[in-house]
Amino acid sequence: MRLLKAEGRVMASSEEQVLETSKPRWQPIGPVERRVLGVLIEKAKTTPDYYPMTIAGICSGCNQKSCRWPIMQLEPEDVEEALERLRELGAVGYVQGSGRALKFRHYAYEWFGVNKVELAVLAELLLRGPQTEGQLRAHVSRMEPIADLSQLRAVLASLKEKGLVVSLTPETRGHVVSHTLYLPKEMEKLRQEYASEPVEIAGRRERMVPGGEISRGHDEVSGEVADLPGEDTKTLRGISGGTAERLLEEIGQLRQEVAEIRAELARLASLLSENGTELADLRRRLEQLF
Repeated sequence: MRLLKAEGRVMASSEEQVLETSKPRWQPIGPVERRVLGVLIEKAKTTPDYYPMTIAGICSGCNQKSCRWPIMQLEPEDVEEALERLRELGAVGYVQGSGRALKFRHYAYEWFGVNKVELAVLAELLLRGPQTEGQLRAHVSRMEPIADLSQLRAVLASLKEKGLVVSLTPETRGHVVSHTLYLPKEMEKLRQEYASEPVEIAGRRERMVPGGEISRGHDEVSGEVADLPGEDTKTLRGISGGTAERLLEEIGQLRQEVAEIRAELARLASLLSENGTELADLRRRLEQLF
């Protein structure tokens, strides 16, 4: 690995120490840089014990299949190059860890000029792409608590004033928002996609949004509630369409993540089985020699 050239920076005592008075320095960046920055923000909030992060850790976070859209398969070299570009822009820095490996941290609070809840919203948009307000609130809650959609809308309004968030559809039910860190051609393409196929506010039409989640009308939500077994039906029946839709989205996301965890456990079990066979074979050979 080539040595990244930069002067060391003193880490802030807490990720919550925000220099809101400093002038924001953000600018549009490429897809790999967006993913790397999103991962650093996410892990700083959700797994602070493992932050700052090594290149290997960042690469793993970039390639995970849950909570990501689009799915990526980056190599450590890709991540290293993205980190160097982000460092040159002042968005990340590195620190020398207890071992020999360099570790990286973000300077996103200062770079964007935002507070902790605003940064959580940006992180989810960076990691998952455009989302409805309901989806975004559910996703952000794993990093920072947001009581209701009214609170989220206040946060989004602040981010819009800072030029960091934009609406892709009318501000009605199914309102979709996005960050503005896309490169100009990417942003233009995204706007065109949503302009040509807007989210349907009512009726039975479904529209897939990035990440495989669905913005549905009340009839579809009511139908899924009716199909739920026993206690689930009693719990959700009578809830308003918007709330039920959000709950169903969360349930679907959890099921997907559980399925991915089971697949990963099966893969690890297979590897352990293979290694166990190899070790047993090696032991037999050593016994024959001695």
